[in-house]
Amino acid sequence: MKIGIVGTGFVGATAAYALVMSGIGRELVLVDKNRARAEAEANDIKHAVPFAHQALLSAGDYRDLAGCRAVIISPGVSQQVGEDRLRLLQRNASVFKEAVPAILNYAPDTMLIVATNPVDVMTHLAVRFAAALGIAPNKIIGSGTMLDTARFRVLLATHLGVDPVHIHAYVLGEHGDSEVLNWSQVMVGGIPLDDFCRLQGVQIGTETRQEIDLNVRRAAYSIIEGKGSTYYGIGSALARIVRVIANDQRAIMTVCSPLAPDGRSGNVTISLPRLISGTGVVATLSPTLSPEEERGLQASADVVRTAITELGESSS
Repeated sequence: MKIGIVGTGFVGATAAYALVMSGIGRELVLVDKNRARAEAEANDIKHAVPFAHQALLSAGDYRDLAGCRAVIISPGVSQQVGEDRLRLLQRNASVFKEAVPAILNYAPDTMLIVATNPVDVMTHLAVRFAAALGIAPNKIIGSGTMLDTARFRVLLATHLGVDPVHIHAYVLGEHGDSEVLNWSQVMVGGIPLDDFCRLQGVQIGTETRQEIDLNVRRAAYSIIEGKGSTYYGIGSALARIVRVIANDQRAIMTVCSPLAPDGRSGNVTISLPRLISGTGVVATLSPTLSPEEERGLQASADVVRTAITELGESSS
């Protein structure tokens, strides 16, 4: 499988490294306006191949993406300390206006995986630019709240003293401040959270829930304050999406797409649990929410819709 990565900053390069370490893909092509940066990253990761899995790495231009089954899009400017993701909108929209058509010109059958923030709006724009070329929206996937969901599961697992793999919990809506933690449907080993806590004698009251919620919601800000940017978690999430596509795995992930069930924030790009296969988004699930969570999800959709409108794009 041939994979392209457009944008070789921290996120793009880390995604490439995660792909190689996981043995996903046979050939990786790195594309960046700074060709020297792309070449350096390709060579650096290439030197890790003998310690991981065989892969061919190279730097190239858009035309070298021909034949890619998946292309990760991560160009754009980084989020600054104290900067809300949606403030990145104007600076990154112009980048996509050039990048998306250029990619699809040479790789019209590829799957596009969007990582650039604000990812909900950038995915919405990618779908629009792709649609102008006749590309179906189910072939464009934004990383959405995959990382937020992972953070939620890790923090909850730490508190409960179990492996995160046994926790089913989702973060929905915007990848940002308005996101919604779907507490009402958390399952631990197939048991509802409250039942599990009662059986195990674990306390998880309002204060603990609020602390976990805050730590999930503010995780990126604290990491950016400490080291300037986040990239390990999202790089791994992007590699996971590519693995699902490569293996036609039909996994359920909280990625963002404008596709949604009727009555559930349709036509605005937010994250919901979605069934992903080798052909893209197969189905969007409609999770059961508490009234408070439902209101939160609608408010989160409105945040993204407003950002799209301010950009001069329609959300319908």
